Amino acid sequence: MALAIWAIIGLLVILIAYYATRMAREREDADRHDPSMAILEFGRAYPTEAIRNLHETADGSAIFVRLHDNKAGIMRNRRSHYACHLIQPGRVRVTPMESDRGLTIQFLDAPGQDDSFVFSTAQEAAEVSLWLLGNYVAPELQQLEESR
Repeated sequence: MALAIWAIIGLLVILIAYYATRMAREREDADRHDPSMAILEFGRAYPTEAIRNLHETADGSAIFVRLHDNKAGIMRNRRSHYACHLIQPGRVRVTPMESDRGLTIQFLDAPGQDDSFVFSTAQEAAEVSLWLLGNYVAPELQQLEESR
């Protein structure tokens, strides 16, 4: 009889542990797709930069930001916080992936940020690539204007 009671108690402990880990995983997944937290973190990291637009990757691992002065940035999800990086003009290389929804991006100033990013739609991927292209071309246009 005592063995049956201990077996039931052990089974209950296992069920509670399973339920708790499942709830924690669901909460972690929900936190992963929270752009408002990313915006707050970016504001703390770069308080003088105004966000104009943003696009999140399909898996929620990164959010690309277009800033008011046509600069660009990226926020990488690091589980409990976002790592924010302001992309310096001309310091990024973009290569399209076979999927029209994806980009492979190489950050020359921050090689640890290099990765392939897949977006929900091809339009989002195209828009982010245009932001990065605008960020790349902007210094050359400024130099042309200054030389006139």
